[in-house]
Amino acid sequence: MSVDVSWWTLRRRVLALLGVAGVLLLSVAVAEAVVATKNREYTDVLLVEVGPLRVQGQEMLNALLDQETAVRGYAVTADPEDLAPYEQGLAQERATAQEIRKLSAKYPAIVADLEAVQQQADEWRRGVAQPVIETTRTEGTDAGQALLTDEARQRFDEVRGAVSALQDEILTAREATADNVERTGNLLVILLIVAALVVATAGIALLLALDRMVLRPLTGLAGQVREVVTGDYAHRIVGTGPPEFQTLGADVDAMRQRIAADLAEVREARERIEWVNAQLQKQAEELTRSNRDLEQFAYVASHDLQEPLRKVASFCQLLQRRYAGRLDERADQYIAFAVDGAQRMQRLINDLLAFSRIGRLTAGFTEVDLNSLMADVAAQTEPARQYADAELTWGNLPVIRGEEPLLTNLLVNLVSNSVKFRRPDVPPKVHVSARLVGEEWEISCQDNGIGIEPEFADKIFVIFQRLHAKDAYPGTGIGLAIVKKIVEYHGGRVWVDTDVPEGTAIRFTLPAMPGDVEAARQSGQPTGAAEPDSDLADRDASPAVGEQAGGDGTVSVDADTDSAARSADDAAADTAGARPADVARQGGADAATGEAPGRGGRSGSGDTGGMKEAVG
Repeated sequence: MSVDVSWWTLRRRVLALLGVAGVLLLSVAVAEAVVATKNREYTDVLLVEVGPLRVQGQEMLNALLDQETAVRGYAVTADPEDLAPYEQGLAQERATAQEIRKLSAKYPAIVADLEAVQQQADEWRRGVAQPVIETTRTEGTDAGQALLTDEARQRFDEVRGAVSALQDEILTAREATADNVERTGNLLVILLIVAALVVATAGIALLLALDRMVLRPLTGLAGQVREVVTGDYAHRIVGTGPPEFQTLGADVDAMRQRIAADLAEVREARERIEWVNAQLQKQAEELTRSNRDLEQFAYVASHDLQEPLRKVASFCQLLQRRYAGRLDERADQYIAFAVDGAQRMQRLINDLLAFSRIGRLTAGFTEVDLNSLMADVAAQTEPARQYADAELTWGNLPVIRGEEPLLTNLLVNLVSNSVKFRRPDVPPKVHVSARLVGEEWEISCQDNGIGIEPEFADKIFVIFQRLHAKDAYPGTGIGLAIVKKIVEYHGGRVWVDTDVPEGTAIRFTLPAMPGDVEAARQSGQPTGAAEPDSDLADRDASPAVGEQAGGDGTVSVDADTDSAARSADDAAADTAGARPADVARQGGADAATGEAPGRGGRSGSGDTGGMKEAVG
């Protein structure tokens, strides 16, 4: 009855092969265990029994020789001390005989030879040793020596011959045991060689079986798959070999069919996507062109609007100065409304122009020391701080990469806002600090002002968004929008921390320089630690900021805007016959604070025509 193995699974075939090899190896291992046990037994006999027997046989001979030598010595000297070796030899002989009997329990021939040695020794002592000792003790040395004849020596030689026979028998037993050890050892080596051959044969058979049952089917399947990979998705995949590989081939072919169907859908989708991408690219190009045109329009419009707007503002101010008090109160009010509207429109245009220029006109990033930059900020905000009796302090600030004019404008806006939105009858306190968080510097501007409600925390960064009426807090509402755009241009983010106990804390991040991050890691200093912002009153102020800055309180002026504004001012002044400075100062707002000039009897600090609004 034949067994069809064509449908045997790979597991079954491998297990059958390993089972045959395992049975053979187990049989060899059992035979090796039996032979190794015998070899160990023979080795133990050789080392523990036969080996010590040879030593004891030599000890027996030595003990008899000591007795014979002691008897001869006593016959010569008659000294009782010379008999001590005789007594010792006798005791040694008996102890050795007892040890030989114990070791030779398995060897009757050795026991018989031992009995013969003891019998010969006893006869020698009765016939020679004892008579010589007694005669020498009673009759003297001459009589004792007379008994030591050739016959006496011959009788001792017989004793020595019996000991030699005993040693020969022990040697024979040792050689037989050694032969057994050698025979079992050789047999053990043969069995080990057989085991190695079985392992080698099983390994070769396993390799051949794996090549035939695994490698060849897998290689054929891989070749078919490669044909599909090259693009022949219509090629049918068929598995060969064990049932597992046939099933695998069927599954791979099913996957090929599914992939071919999906690829057909992908081709259609890709064609649609390419068409959509082409349309999107056209729209993106159109949008880019539109944005460029809008930027150009905003830039040109803001410049072109300066001249007529300045003319309107200048003539309204001339009317206000020349005819103030000559007309009725309502006419003065209308003129004041016109002047205020023209000035606010002028500020809105300038702020919008400054907002559009952020990131568009750039001088490149450089290393900026924020500590030195804060001195410029203190100088630019000095008039507003003196007016409000405000205190500006800052901690140890880092060096970052950025554009210094934009960063100055950023901090001027934040400090001016903190001074502007103060609580009544509470001197403003503003503190700027920094801490390293991960790979960014988190910079905070904390004040003790009126604060911001959490629901308005995101609204304040939207351009022209205001939370208060312009009569309560003047300004265009673009300051914090400029702050956000500058921070995002430098790769950071800005937000309002609503968890401070009082006032407002506006925080923003700027990328840290690699050296600062690496130094913090090497020092093991935890990042994120910063000075507390909760108690502004107890914070040590930096050196007198007014003395450090020594500034005039004006905000940095954009050169292009300022030049265009001044040229428009000059044109309007020439037409009206008045000086531009006088026209600009009349009713102008303080650029650093947004305060109206009439508030508190304080006039504007300079030309506002080309000046950026510093507060929201």
